[in-house]
Formats: sequence, C-alpha cells, structure tokens
Amino acid sequence: MSTLSPALARRRRTGADRVRAYVALTKPRIIELLLVTTLPTMLVAKRGVPSVVLMVATLVGGAMAAGGANAFNMVLDRDIDRVMHRTRNRPLVTGEVTPRAATVFACVLEAAAFAELWGAVNALAAVLAVAATAFYVVVYTLLLKRSSSQNIVIGGAAGAVPVLVGWAAVTDRLGWAPLVLFAVIVIWTPPHFWALAIRYRDDYAAAHVPMLPVVATFRRTARQILLYTVALVGVTALFVPVGHMGPVYIVSAAVLGGLFVLFAWRLLREQTSRAAMALFRYSITYLTLLFVAMAADALIRFR
Repeated sequence: MSTLSPALARRRRTGADRVRAYVALTKPRIIELLLVTTLPTMLVAKRGVPSVVLMVATLVGGAMAAGGANAFNMVLDRDIDRVMHRTRNRPLVTGEVTPRAATVFACVLEAAAFAELWGAVNALAAVLAVAATAFYVVVYTLLLKRSSSQNIVIGGAAGAVPVLVGWAAVTDRLGWAPLVLFAVIVIWTPPHFWALAIRYRDDYAAAHVPMLPVVATFRRTARQILLYTVALVGVTALFVPVGHMGPVYIVSAAVLGGLFVLFAWRLLREQTSRAAMALFRYSITYLTLLFVAMAADALIRFR
C-alpha cells in the first residue's frame, strides 16, 4: 500500500487548514441561524412551497452575503479578537489568513452574492442583502460596537434583513408582514446577545467594548432582557393578524414565548452566568422553532 510522503501530507494538511480558516471567516454558525429564518419566511410569503431553484438561489446568495459581512467584521475586529479568550483562535488572530486576503475574500463574496441574487432571484433581494452587509460593517462594527452600550440593539437590525430578503425573493416587494418579522428578529437579538455577553463580560471589558453587561449592573441587564423578551412575545402575537397565521403558529408562539419569559425571569431572580447561558441556548431554540412553526402553519393551511 502506497503512503503519502511527509512533504505531500503537510501540503495537504495546510490546504485543508486554509480552507477551514476561510470558512471560519464567514462564521458558519451565525449563517445557519440566518438561513433558518429565511426559508420559513419564503414559505409564508408564498403560502406554500416556492420553486426549489428559487429557494436554493436565495439561500446561497444570502449565505454568501452574510459570510462576506462576517469576514469584514473579523478584519475590523481583529484587535479585539486578539484580547478576548472566546475569539483568540480566529484565523486573523492566529495568522492563518492575512487581513488583506480576508478583505479580498469578503469583497469577492459580496460581489458574488449581489450578482447571484440579482441574476437568479431579483434586484430587490440583491440590494437588501448587500445593504445589510453595509449596515453591519459600517453602522454596527465601525460606529457603534466600541462606542455605545446600545450597539447590539441598533446593529442587530443587520441580522434581521434575511427575512426581508426571503420575502422579497418570493414576492419582489415588501409589506407589513415582512416588516413585523424584521421586528421580531431585531427585538430577539438583545436578550439573545446580552445573555452571552454576561457570560463573557470580562472579555468585553478587557477589550473595552461597552456591551450592556459591562457598563450596567447584572440586575439592570437582566431587567432589560426581560423587558425585551416581553416585547418580543407581543410582536410575535402581532404577526398573527398581519401574517394571517393559524393555530399551529399561534399555539407555538404562545408556548415558546412563555418559556422565553420564564428563562428571562429566572435570570433576573438568580443573576448567575449559568442562568444567562441557559437563556442564551434557549433563545436559539426559540427562534428556530418559532420559524419552523410559522412554516408548518403556512404549509398546512395553504397546501
């Protein structure tokens, strides 16, 4: 049996490592969450199942746009990432990718996303996807992240744009329904992110990033999380008449929202990192199941 020479094995490992490094630049786990909201939105907008070609084109284009935005973010935040324990193994910190190479990679992804969405979906979806990148990079990363405790409240809007892209991909227009879904993601983002920031408060403090848990007391942060969670439940209820949703969504939104409020109340009562991480983990489950229920409702009622 033939074996690889040590030199060839090193080259192959290096090639694979470089691929992994460039994939890491896109923050795949964040992209997954964005796509979880995009596809169900398309089903609701269509009141059924859009064409497979349209769904794939929208998801691919959205993933490239989000990946490019995340790569730009890593380039701009590499000094912060070097300080924080949670991020010190990112490719730009370890030197696996140079800032110039990462910037080129991000530009290529954004250009490809815009061209692909424009050609295979529609112009509105393409413009929205690239506008989200500009907002995330300029408004959140450059202007707000290092200067305001409300950074994630305003900057989180970038992560809500995929629902607008999904709706626009199907209908080629926007309306009240996608705007309410946009509001759902915007309001969901602060309790989701602040819960994680509680766990890594010392990291953000060392990097001089004024996340709310850094500049406010634990109690005030937990109170804000609870207030946003209650508001979130209200906005998901508003989507019932606006989005013409049925019993599957109504029951799911009520149960999931009630559990979210309980997790937030527990955090306010206990004020521990353990309770914060429990809320953070549930927030991901909540968003996923809420949009799955939304899609199921649309498929059952409009098949």
